[in-house]
Amino acid sequence: MVMTLLIAMEFKHSITRVMLRRDHIVQVKTVILVAILAMARKFIILDPATDPKCIAALAAALVALGSVYWLMRQRDDPVDAAIDARDHEERI
Repeated sequence: MVMTLLIAMEFKHSITRVMLRRDHIVQVKTVILVAILAMARKFIILDPATDPKCIAALAAALVALGSVYWLMRQRDDPVDAAIDARDHEERI
């Protein structure tokens, strides 16, 4: 239940961020982060008697999502910092 709340809060944060930027483009990083949270929730509620192949497939998907998120974060960090600074200056 806590993980569902966490996923909902992250989704709300992503929608709020899109509305504040006024460019109406959902960031892929945010979608991937929500997917990672959903996968983590799946691992937590997973039945211990689950087939090992299913667990391996879920783990591979989680590693792939984590890798993509890490690569996108490495690429976009300087850009996000500049956008956040510009938004802060516009508010002042």
